[in-house]
Amino acid sequence: MLSRGSFLKNVAIGDHNQCTKRFFNSNSVSIGCRKPVISSSSSSVGVRSGPVLAVATNERESKSKQQVSYEPSLADRLRLGTMSEDGMSYKEKFIVRCYEVGVNKTVTVETMANLLQEVGCNHAQSVGFSTDGFATTHSMRKLHLIWVTARMYIEIYKYPAWSDVVEIETWCQSEGRIGTRRDWILKDCATGEVIGRATSKWLMMNQDTRRLQKVTDEVRDELELYFPKELRLAFPEENNGSLKKIPKLEDPAEYSKLGLVPRRADLDMNQHVNNVTYIGWVLESMPQEIIDTHELGTITIDYRRECQHDDVVDSLTSVEPIEDTDALGANGSATAAKDVNKSFLHLLRLSSDGLEINRCRTEWRKKPSRI
Repeated sequence: MLSRGSFLKNVAIGDHNQCTKRFFNSNSVSIGCRKPVISSSSSSVGVRSGPVLAVATNERESKSKQQVSYEPSLADRLRLGTMSEDGMSYKEKFIVRCYEVGVNKTVTVETMANLLQEVGCNHAQSVGFSTDGFATTHSMRKLHLIWVTARMYIEIYKYPAWSDVVEIETWCQSEGRIGTRRDWILKDCATGEVIGRATSKWLMMNQDTRRLQKVTDEVRDELELYFPKELRLAFPEENNGSLKKIPKLEDPAEYSKLGLVPRRADLDMNQHVNNVTYIGWVLESMPQEIIDTHELGTITIDYRRECQHDDVVDSLTSVEPIEDTDALGANGSATAAKDVNKSFLHLLRLSSDGLEINRCRTEWRKKPSRI
């Protein structure tokens, strides 16, 4: 699901040899929502088409399904993405481009977040959801509903470099009655090594009233066709970082960057600041000595308010206080822990009235030595 204007608030290593196969396999392409052909039976349609996709009908009582086949577009044929055999997840390969690499000669965290967003949207399109960028179902469009990001959590174990090939797998599932969740696993295509994981929570909002709305039964029926039959989590570990609450950063902050203004390029198709832009704003107030010696390991963002094109934003950062012994070093001192990782709390707020846009937590590790 593509991020709109943000509002409120066992990793299995597969057969990486598949990554070395020829990319442009005409039998393994992501199929977008193009030229639907309806068939009343489960037999394939007599045209060259992509996978047959099941969609819910309006007659919920009968729970009947139709089969829809979509003819692939040129973009579909060139895109390096495929649905899993059971249709419950989607994988896509990306080649790191030179302009996606930062000062460390590896991709930036913004690039990683953009790739997550891209593969999520392509997944939605590949199952026949809206191709206008909103990744909405038929019922959502009828009711003027869109998805908004409530929380994003990313762990990065190794940053890819220019020309590396990354494979990202993603899937969606229910998250209570008011939203859904999307998870990702990132792998180095050359080795099959898991280099990152991510998870996110999404809420449904009325595009006209800007109010949150529960996921209706009609919409859930459309979505659940593509949910894993059993709960599958990118972070199955107990007490993992994605579950931690982010305490509010209190004034005065140790570091700040005031007066940030959205550029035109920061706006999404709904004329609101894209969620990846917030990550860049958070990093603007990080102390330079940390940027020089450390790299970002994890980032958690809670989105609480939309940001408009004419808003002015302040970015605040402070070192996170160490409150429990689990965070201390082997000798019980906070200094020993700081030699390994550093954690920071962040707050983005409107300059005009101090209203909170989002709060964030980051963890940093020493940069690896590079040859």
